[in-house]
Amino acid sequence: MEDATVDAPPWGKRRSVIRVVWDAIGARMLALPKPTNRYRLMQNTRIPMRDGVVLLADVLVPLGDSKGTVLFRSPYGWSPLIAGLTASMYARHGYTVVLARCRGTFGSGGSFEPLVNEAADGADTVAWLRRQPWFTGTFATAGGSYLGCAQFAILTDPPPELVTSIIQCTAFDLGRQIHRGGALALDTWFGWTLAVLRQESGFARASIKARRAREQDKRHERALPLLEGAGTAFGQRAPWYQEWIRRREMDDPYWRAYDFSAALHRIEIPVLVQVGWQDVFLDQGVQTVERLQERGADVAMTAGPWTHKSAPLEGGYTVKETLQWLDQHFTSTSRRRSSPVRAFVGGAEKWISLPSWPPASKEVVLYPHATGALLPDLPVEGATVEFTYRPDDPTPSLGGPLNGPNAGRIDDSALADRDDVLTFTGAPLEAPLSIIGSPRVELTQGLSNPYADVFARLSVVDRAGRSRNLTEGFVRLDPDRISGAVGLKLDPTAHEFQKGERIRLVLAGGSFPRWERNIGTEENPATSADLAPSRRIIDLRRSRLILPTTPTR
Repeated sequence: MEDATVDAPPWGKRRSVIRVVWDAIGARMLALPKPTNRYRLMQNTRIPMRDGVVLLADVLVPLGDSKGTVLFRSPYGWSPLIAGLTASMYARHGYTVVLARCRGTFGSGGSFEPLVNEAADGADTVAWLRRQPWFTGTFATAGGSYLGCAQFAILTDPPPELVTSIIQCTAFDLGRQIHRGGALALDTWFGWTLAVLRQESGFARASIKARRAREQDKRHERALPLLEGAGTAFGQRAPWYQEWIRRREMDDPYWRAYDFSAALHRIEIPVLVQVGWQDVFLDQGVQTVERLQERGADVAMTAGPWTHKSAPLEGGYTVKETLQWLDQHFTSTSRRRSSPVRAFVGGAEKWISLPSWPPASKEVVLYPHATGALLPDLPVEGATVEFTYRPDDPTPSLGGPLNGPNAGRIDDSALADRDDVLTFTGAPLEAPLSIIGSPRVELTQGLSNPYADVFARLSVVDRAGRSRNLTEGFVRLDPDRISGAVGLKLDPTAHEFQKGERIRLVLAGGSFPRWERNIGTEENPATSADLAPSRRIIDLRRSRLILPTTPTR
């Protein structure tokens, strides 16, 4: 327990017993270095906004000299559990930590409208920060998911006091993430809305409610029309979700409030981007790095074997790295990062260092054959295969970037047993094969219905015949432009196929509920339940898988 000392600041109070316990649990779970500081706490500090609304924040002030200030802005609250697992460790290592609660959440005034107010509220929070007697004069921003979006909102007009940002598993343009590939990312955003609506009942109650209502929630998520399911599940408590499923055009002015891509042209400070190979936001995380690299900005990336939910906690890797990054940019006590890019290579199960992303690679092309083989040889002219996508029994999502318990890399062998899925499997490899980057699929097909989606996945089949997913991609086809080849870029990955393993390409007409089903008509699924199937005939000679291979390390 903390004692009053001459180093104690003239503000704040001691940590409660429950906060001490969760701080200790967090440090143990994440295998963090021994803390160097104790801290005092100012709870429910008031932050005035320009429109008269008052937001709340908790401020953690370390005893003794502070290295700098770290700002987190979150709609998820800052209970002792959440703070102990994600933020208080920075105060215990010498940083003043501001845990701000977004508008309309956990006692902060106003109404919660996802992202709509974050640019203005973030700027007003920084203006308030400057006036505080405990402010150290410089600060960093940190956090993932929505907290990362809130960072991008601030970075559209970067404050001069901002030293660095640590952005984890997030998007700079959320509208294009909500409708990634041209279709609603149903699993992610229905689930997120449910969680937001339940969270203020407390972690335990919200978890129990979610468990008890799991089957009911699934029915509401999968109901058609989408607005009916949403209305039953949320009532009038989540007006944003109804807008998300209605508005299908990304040039709709509605989506401007969700687009912080201007930040990528204005960032001049060092930025650390942390992404997971199985995270829903992986594509925009990597795009952030690539676009900052093009500008010559000081950007680093860490890509690990994480899902969206595991990234903040798994092994404590991201937290320990964040501590090192902060020390590097606020003090002279930490060595500079040795390489801008660190990537975990699955299969080989090791970390590698790279000077930039993506690394140079050599393309290896494999062709699908009517026998189900995946070979370097071209199929014969006229070779085709076909399948029919039926929206009344949509192809299921098995593993990959999901929100639920089946997220990440899992056994996806069951997909090969479905008649609406095509699988093409290579011969056992005679030597290891390393891929780093974004695989691509080029597909030429005929369709009986112009309203159609394409889903492609790259998997690895082990010596026992079990298939596990690596990476995937999706696109909703433009019904006015269905002729010719479809180019599909899969999510970035880093994997080393081992000797004796086989490469598998999976093709389907969807992946539900990661993406909403394509109902097969010109109607908006928000308001229509009419369904029509789509028969596909794949021209094998004009279809191929392109792998970005690199020397095995």
